[in-house]
Amino acid sequence: MRRTRILTAVLALAAGLLAGTPPALAANHSAQVTLAADTYTWSNARIDGGGFVPGIVFNRSEKNLAYARTDIGGAYRWSESTKTWTPLLDSVGWNEWGHTGVVSLASDSVDPDKVYAAVGTYTNSWDPTDGAVLRSSDRGASWQKTDLPFKLGGNMPGRGMGERLAVDPDKDSVLYLGAPSGKGLWRSTDSGVTWSQVTDFPNVGNYVQDATDTTGYASDNQGIVWVTFDESTGTAGSATKTIYVGVADKDNAVYRSTDAGATWTRLAGQPTGYLAHKGVLDAKNGYLYLAYSDKGGPYDGGKGQLWRYATATGTWTNISPVAEADTYYGFSGLTVDRQHPGTVMATAYSSWWPDTQIFRSTDSGATWTKTWDYTSYPNRSNRYTIDVSSSPWLTFGANPSPPEQSPKLGWMTESLEIDPFDSDRMMYGTGATLYGTEDLTKWDSGGRFTVKPMVQGLEETSVNDLAAPPSGGAQLFSALGDIGGFRHTDLTKVPSMMYTSPTFSTTTSLDFAESNPDIVVRVGNLDSGPHIAFSTDNGADWFGGTDPSGVSGGGTVAAAADGSRFVWSPAGTGVQYTTGFGSSWSASSGIPSGAAVESDRVDPKTFYGFKSGKFYVSTDGGATFTPSAATGLPSGDSVRFKALPGTKGDVWLAGGSTDGAYGLWHSTDGGATFAKLSDVDQADTVGFGKAATGASYQTLYTSAKIGGVRGIFRSTDEGASWTRINDDAHQWGWTGAAITGDPRVYGRVYVSANGRGVIYGDTSDSSGGGGGDGGGGTDPTPFGACTVTYRISNQWTGGFQADVQLTNTGSTAWSGWSLGWSFPNGQTVGQLWNADWTQSGAAVTARNVSWNGTVAAGSSVSFGFTGTWSGANGRPSSFELGDQTCTVA
Repeated sequence: MRRTRILTAVLALAAGLLAGTPPALAANHSAQVTLAADTYTWSNARIDGGGFVPGIVFNRSEKNLAYARTDIGGAYRWSESTKTWTPLLDSVGWNEWGHTGVVSLASDSVDPDKVYAAVGTYTNSWDPTDGAVLRSSDRGASWQKTDLPFKLGGNMPGRGMGERLAVDPDKDSVLYLGAPSGKGLWRSTDSGVTWSQVTDFPNVGNYVQDATDTTGYASDNQGIVWVTFDESTGTAGSATKTIYVGVADKDNAVYRSTDAGATWTRLAGQPTGYLAHKGVLDAKNGYLYLAYSDKGGPYDGGKGQLWRYATATGTWTNISPVAEADTYYGFSGLTVDRQHPGTVMATAYSSWWPDTQIFRSTDSGATWTKTWDYTSYPNRSNRYTIDVSSSPWLTFGANPSPPEQSPKLGWMTESLEIDPFDSDRMMYGTGATLYGTEDLTKWDSGGRFTVKPMVQGLEETSVNDLAAPPSGGAQLFSALGDIGGFRHTDLTKVPSMMYTSPTFSTTTSLDFAESNPDIVVRVGNLDSGPHIAFSTDNGADWFGGTDPSGVSGGGTVAAAADGSRFVWSPAGTGVQYTTGFGSSWSASSGIPSGAAVESDRVDPKTFYGFKSGKFYVSTDGGATFTPSAATGLPSGDSVRFKALPGTKGDVWLAGGSTDGAYGLWHSTDGGATFAKLSDVDQADTVGFGKAATGASYQTLYTSAKIGGVRGIFRSTDEGASWTRINDDAHQWGWTGAAITGDPRVYGRVYVSANGRGVIYGDTSDSSGGGGGDGGGGTDPTPFGACTVTYRISNQWTGGFQADVQLTNTGSTAWSGWSLGWSFPNGQTVGQLWNADWTQSGAAVTARNVSWNGTVAAGSSVSFGFTGTWSGANGRPSSFELGDQTCTVA
């Protein structure tokens, strides 16, 4: 069941990218646009994980240097001081969105500052660009690129095999790359600057997941899948002599060169009938370990074996921990303890039910133990405890019957690595997160080791829709692929659970009632059960609706402005409407099946639709729609539109394609006519947020191309002029699914990313109606009691981000506040949001702005800032509200 959901989500995601991706550039227009005129601080609304982690790479010569790759969400570097991951590919732009898919990573053990990434998302037509090899000499802080003459598939079948990219451990100017699609083995001799095919390599692979797939997704040859060097056969400065290469060919899976890649031969006596997902060498003992599966992964696999090859004698030994007849999974994750090379571990990557299995041997595979065993079926005895308190949603709200447990150890566990410097630390990736332990050797002494998420900072969800209500406890609602979506009440904290009752595998659309945001609706995909759900308490709790006949998927949904009715355009049937909460539905007339639907944000009887270049309007609650006479709109369906809160009939529409109409349109008469903004070359999303100080119109946001530049843009004057608010370091590939401003915080914008989660930005613009607008009151006269929580939410070399919460613990409301503190180590504030601030030496004062000066007794106010540090980054020891000292929590 789970396999089908994941595969469906992957294919649906690919199809969505195909529809929404801009191929070539359209003609430019002269635009009134300020580029990078505002400085924004960008963060993730924390979810932690949410997608497949197919690769983890530890540097073999420097302690604590590790990288992780994701299939669509870029690459990350581990930060030991904060136990978090730092994203490395946010600079990938719109036109090369496919380069956020990482098929392989390689960290240079000779020069640890160097790291390489082989990037590209699909090898078929879904990805318009060829693959590339990125190279960095500063650990991924910046990159140089070499384009390849073929595509790479970070999100293709077989993506968990590897690593396909490898650096020679003796002569690091030499690299090898295994290519898919019959393109063979490639080599660079100048540290990744140029590449040429190894023409003497005899086998380009032949395995495909499904030869009948006409899309080219499952029918692509998975090619060359890993490269492993035997470092014992080289000397520093000379190319390593012996190299092993894995090929996606069940009869000829492993090849070897003993002359530094000049010639290659099939390894004699090797097993057949399986694909070698991994090949890991223990050079000290002279063993090459191989993990085999009958399928390419990452979600399939019905049989598997583990083998050991003695490099000196050529002897093959089947070291499978269970008999082949007893496997219902393939093996993939494979690692050796470099401190104790006789210790080997492997995963049963495709065992969804009842759980994944991890195997461990301390005698080079002669005997094995498991993470869990049956006592008397269905009861289990675990060698581990699992703590998901930092990511509580990993239980998926499940309460399964034995032998299944919640939370699970995972699934799609194709990456598994023991820290080469620390036998107690192990990390492994799953389809939803990255787990790890720091007391692994308790396994061998009879104790229980602890598994926890080690994923903070690695945000990998694919975002379909976003909504920020004007009131209520929810700051943001998200509609996500694979894990449904979340209600964020605090952007800096991981929500306790995704939406449940029902739990969609993918949420495709959501909405709230503009004048009654306690009413929320969402629609999505589910193997069985309703495809629509409602909430009457601002998204805290949910109940399923009833599907009309024929529904096969979520589609789009709209809530009436007052929550009295809903219009739903599901997959599988035509547009439907209902009063109440969907206990019965009626077919809407006058609008085609598959149309996107939205509601007017003032009139509860007015709804809008769009399909194939035509705009539709209903004024009777969705019962009947009438096509608008508006012309010149995009002819395709890559369109997103929204109605402005507070003004009836004010509609904005974005979308199109480069071979036709493409841009941003505005209607002030309920869609009867639309005017195209001449200065917007292309636009794919549109959203609204709090108006700037003195502005009469809400702030507009869009992911667009304006003035010849692709980016995230903001307008405070109804689209008359635009400011680009992101920069080239913050592009996140494809951002065409959704965007919305925050109706309560000026300048805050939420951006959808395809594999990098929910991005939100806060402005340093002091002319707005929020953080730093200069609209704060005078310093208050202190009274009552106060408590301060100061938390460093992110830290990097020379910089950090901190969040401060000030709580009124007294009995009387404040009408203004001024909080002071001194930094203990000379830190300097760079940007601060949701408050005015001054700094003199080490002393900082933060004062309320116009909209957050009133703080009721028992309530809190929060602000955040980024700053610089050197040497140490200690927390302030005391905080003063005026001349009164607050309790530090």
